[in-house]
Amino acid sequence: MQRPSAAADVSVLVPARDEAENLPLFMEQCEAAFRGRPEKYEVIVIDDGSRDSTQAVLAGLATTYPFLRTVRHRSGRGIADALRSGYLASTAGILVFFPADLQFKPADIPRLAAPILSGDWDMVTGFKEGKYEKAFVSGIYNGLSRMLFHIPVRDLNNVKAYRREVMDNQPVRPDWHRYIIVLAAAQGFSVTEIPVPLYPRNAGKSKFGFSRIPIGVLDMIAVWFELKFSRKPLLAFGMLGAGMFTVAAVVGLLLLTTRAGTRPYWAVIQTALTLGSVFFSTGLLGEQVAALRAEQREIRRRLDEQSGHSASDG
Repeated sequence: MQRPSAAADVSVLVPARDEAENLPLFMEQCEAAFRGRPEKYEVIVIDDGSRDSTQAVLAGLATTYPFLRTVRHRSGRGIADALRSGYLASTAGILVFFPADLQFKPADIPRLAAPILSGDWDMVTGFKEGKYEKAFVSGIYNGLSRMLFHIPVRDLNNVKAYRREVMDNQPVRPDWHRYIIVLAAAQGFSVTEIPVPLYPRNAGKSKFGFSRIPIGVLDMIAVWFELKFSRKPLLAFGMLGAGMFTVAAVVGLLLLTTRAGTRPYWAVIQTALTLGSVFFSTGLLGEQVAALRAEQREIRRRLDEQSGHSASDG
């Protein structure tokens, strides 16, 4: 990984897996987009375990474009890890997530960063303008996300720009890059959206398959649970446990008043009591984990304060 000569104003994070055919034109368009801009840009391409000539292509491009820097993963680790690696290598206070496949043009990068540079917003996401193959699936995903999280944007999983502080607070979880906006909004960061034209892919093929749909749904549920109950897990599991104990009590009362066979009633009572005990035990264990996470956040906050004081003293 190359070291920067000076901090940039905007860091463009570009996950790339087998994008050797697209990268030369992508970098050419980046240079055209940044030319004459008052702010300083850097492009960090994260080679996520490519098996084609992406690494060699990037080495050649780095000699032509001084604003290009590269990070390499020896194996494919996914977009979330790639963005994390790019964030750690970046120098700017504003980050832009942008793919290398040229379905979005680099000319739109300054448009994404502008509302943040002006100080009006903390995050800007693009919503797709144009036809694309997975519009139906994307519509369902975004509709469910808006219903669960009440986020006032139309497209959560798209190109986006955000303040560095947003990534500072993101959990390190696979595939949770789709929910950066949701998690950031829950922490009080302001979010807006702008239209971004979508074009046919320049070369190569999409890395997205329909097998990702169930993973996305499960991640959505996990994020919802994280936001609702991560600080008070006993609230969720305690309610489930109380529900099971209530079922056992109601069935027990029915058992006292019925003359029919009792075996089914006893089976329901035993099952409800067992599940209720499991739920309560899980909630208590979750409370211990939540306490440890709270301590971790407090330690991190104090370390951040100390580093801030050290920087100001220096």
